Amino acid sequence: MSRNAAILGLATAVPRHRLSQDDALAIARDVLAPRYPGFARLESVFTNAAIDNRYAVMPIDWYRAPRGWADRSRAYLESATALFVDAASDALRDAGLAAQAVDSIVTVSSTGIATPGLEARALAAMGFRADVRRVPVFGLGCAGGAGGLALAARLAQAAPGENVLLVVVETCTLAFRAQAPNKADIVASALFGDGAAACILRAGPGGNAMARVAASAEHIWPDTLDIMGWDIGEEGLGVIFAQSIPAFARAHLAAAFAGIFARWGMRNAGFADHVLHPGGAKVIVALEETLGLASGQLQRERDILGDFGNMSAPTVLFVLERALRTGLRGPTLLAALGPGFTLNCVVLEPA
Repeated sequence: MSRNAAILGLATAVPRHRLSQDDALAIARDVLAPRYPGFARLESVFTNAAIDNRYAVMPIDWYRAPRGWADRSRAYLESATALFVDAASDALRDAGLAAQAVDSIVTVSSTGIATPGLEARALAAMGFRADVRRVPVFGLGCAGGAGGLALAARLAQAAPGENVLLVVVETCTLAFRAQAPNKADIVASALFGDGAAACILRAGPGGNAMARVAASAEHIWPDTLDIMGWDIGEEGLGVIFAQSIPAFARAHLAAAFAGIFARWGMRNAGFADHVLHPGGAKVIVALEETLGLASGQLQRERDILGDFGNMSAPTVLFVLERALRTGLRGPTLLAALGPGFTLNCVVLEPA
């Protein structure tokens, strides 16, 4: 019997407001262009993003009005809790479990602040036990799907037979800042959408495993706090993009991957497949080049980016959901980049 944590169920969820890329560009022209003189030079970011659709927690007209902390926080608490319930309910259904069977909940979210956490706000609607253990995680950003999966797997391995629910929720569109936009705000408005993903993990007997978490690792680069993160202002959270992430990936990612693979006693050639966070069209190309993959090999990643945009942390689990539909062919590398600047990796094996 394997001691590795098994994924017993996985589900994804998006809010009901669909936003085409044409819609996103139109509202950016209306709202941002009058406040940012160089907007016309950045319009190509929208057309070259390889995104067709995204989903937003609020109707499109909500984003046209000035919004401060209070408005954004109310929207986050309501919408993130609803996405939590949707994704968690479907993941439990996929695993054939009731909410009462959940022993621990890992909640990953960096696009809003909830105290008490989202899992506490969803407790009554979900029907969790009063003694469920709660582990809220903030600050992982786009790396949160991979980092959260690694953490949830470790918790499951520490208590064989117990069920660990991982829920990853991000409402990136609530960071749309209209009053004094900068270049990073405009790039973010071309890339990010909202979504959630959830999975059930258990080590030990029972359940129909979809895959197993065999190993995990993290690499953080020093002096890179300014590459990606949040800038906190009167309007709320605003994105930081101080350096080109594709350029950074090409320059530094290969060595980080090699170090992690060496610790695992593996090489990239040993992976049958890859499940990677599609942070953007250029990031996908940089990942293919760094990992020595054929051009166009990361088609699932491109499809997810096109269908949903970059939802930050949940996005890699959307890619994983599609990979599991056809079944893993062998050891699979799941990885994501996020603020820190950080690389989070997980090895998945077929059940």
